[in-house]
Amino acid sequence: MSRPLLFLDVDGPLNPYAAQPERRPDGYTTIRVAVSPGRRLRVWLNPSHGPALLALDYDLCWATTWMDSANRWIAPVVGLPELPYVDFGAGLFAHRADGVHWKTEAIVAHAAGRPFAWVDDEQSPADETFVTRHHPGPALLHHVSPRIGLREPDFTALAEFAATAQP
Repeated sequence: MSRPLLFLDVDGPLNPYAAQPERRPDGYTTIRVAVSPGRRLRVWLNPSHGPALLALDYDLCWATTWMDSANRWIAPVVGLPELPYVDFGAGLFAHRADGVHWKTEAIVAHAAGRPFAWVDDEQSPADETFVTRHHPGPALLHHVSPRIGLREPDFTALAEFAATAQP
């Protein structure tokens, strides 16, 4: 049996975008990404996150609006290899009347029954309910504050889940 999947969001968990704008968090570096002509996005990333994520007993996968661009801009800075990603296609930013996040259904489909953890800053109880009803395996929806990003307690929670989600 394969390891559980770890679905990674960028903005919030890896890029604490809601931190005080004039104070880059300790341990982070700044990159500027040209998201459109004339507009550069400031992104704060912590190079220690990649090795810490790789040390967890998961198969990593991007679950972010960055999709494959995360491999170009984010992975090299945080020390991750190229990763698969969830392609949200037409579902990108699509509003759902039931309150389920637009990522949730695609993540469950991508997991295809495998145990998974999903780190993001936008999950809600509606997402928990959706996952419980539509995913047969163990799942952890782990909220990370976009003001502080991933921290040691988050890595501990992820490691504990991985240990219980495997046969």
